[in-house]
Amino acid sequence: MARNTQVAADHNAPPVTQILAQFVATHPGYLAGGWSDAVDHEAQRTFLNWLGCAVGGSQHEAAQAALAAVTMLQPAPQATLPGRSERVDMGSAALINGITSHTFDFDDTHLKTIIHPAGPVASALLALAEHTGASGRALLDALVIGIDVSCRVGNAMYPDHYDRGWHITGSTGTLGAAAACARLLGLSAQQCAMALGIAASQPVGMREQFGSMTKPFHPGAAARAGLMSALLASQGYTASSRALEAPRGMMQTISTKNDWSEISSELGQRFEISYNSYKPFACGIVIHPSIDACAQLRAQGVRPEQVQRIELRVHSLVLELTGKKEPADGLQAKFSVYHGCAAGLTVGHAAEDEFSDAVVNRADMVALRRKVVATVDDSIDEASADVTAVLDDGRLVHVFVEHAIGSLQNPMSDAALEAKFRGLSDPVLGAARTAELIATCWAVGAAADLRALTGLTRPV
Repeated sequence: MARNTQVAADHNAPPVTQILAQFVATHPGYLAGGWSDAVDHEAQRTFLNWLGCAVGGSQHEAAQAALAAVTMLQPAPQATLPGRSERVDMGSAALINGITSHTFDFDDTHLKTIIHPAGPVASALLALAEHTGASGRALLDALVIGIDVSCRVGNAMYPDHYDRGWHITGSTGTLGAAAACARLLGLSAQQCAMALGIAASQPVGMREQFGSMTKPFHPGAAARAGLMSALLASQGYTASSRALEAPRGMMQTISTKNDWSEISSELGQRFEISYNSYKPFACGIVIHPSIDACAQLRAQGVRPEQVQRIELRVHSLVLELTGKKEPADGLQAKFSVYHGCAAGLTVGHAAEDEFSDAVVNRADMVALRRKVVATVDDSIDEASADVTAVLDDGRLVHVFVEHAIGSLQNPMSDAALEAKFRGLSDPVLGAARTAELIATCWAVGAAADLRALTGLTRPV
């Protein structure tokens, strides 16, 4: 029986693989005036936030399991695992750092695409930079450029690619990690094209895995794949020079929407890291407006024992992504807007403690989230939430959140990021070591190498 091999493809796509490779290899970087102080400060904020998440997640059972698996390969001690005393090979460090930094779902978010960009990129970069003796300045430059590559490709494919079920953090993160590592290694434009080409055959991650340990595996696997792609390219390994844009290349295979202008528009002048945001709550980003609203209800004096029900109106995407009414554990609760509302009203925030298995299964939390009645209203933006508490005495208390704390319109301050870092790191490293690590992160651009920083990430 004959097969229909017709593909609705763009055969005249611009050479985006070569465009991005040229950008990665030749952009002058910060010290040569390649971007503003504001962009560079955002790179510092991104690195600080990522490292805090990695340290905080280092003791989770997912990290323990992943480390046990990679040590079966007898890895050479090339790179540090933030928050742990063990050292492993670069590839395994990239994998585990990607896992630990995303396990709490507390990492950064590029809101236009819902990509968590630092997970794949910083996880690969720190492992490679430590092993090669690269400077902190080189790491920050590579971080900016790698995130730009992953988010620009994400911009081009979103939302079709995401709607098909791909976890866009993993699929584009492989490219971002490859670009960042290629930049750190000083590869030529041709070698950078090969690194991107190799990475293009390794997109990873399906949304079906949300709520399981395999979700944080995606940025880890992307980090490892991107690092390996750059190492292969550095040794002369080849790939298609049109691996991204060809009719049967990565982008046209995994998405029917490809806006090529998102790749090249203001490339090297506008940096996607400028649009990065940071989570005050340790869960899926679309839950944040609802948590913020319920925390505001608590600030107005509403208490769980007064509540008859909580009427929640949100965009359909919120319930599609986080509609788990009865989460069984902490990982599932990170995708339950019902639990998020209960946490916000009960304690006024939702840090990692509020997503422990014990809290998720506590009787009062179960009872309160069952009082949340969620309704889809697509006239409400996916980044907003409308919440009304109906009290036992008949009173109605209403809060509408247009832009939640942590959004670009209502960003976390540097001080708030430091407080978040301390909350994650103090239990692992201790308060004194955490304070020294925070100061070292802010000064990372001046570091001759990363050994002082990585040394501080290891428990005493």
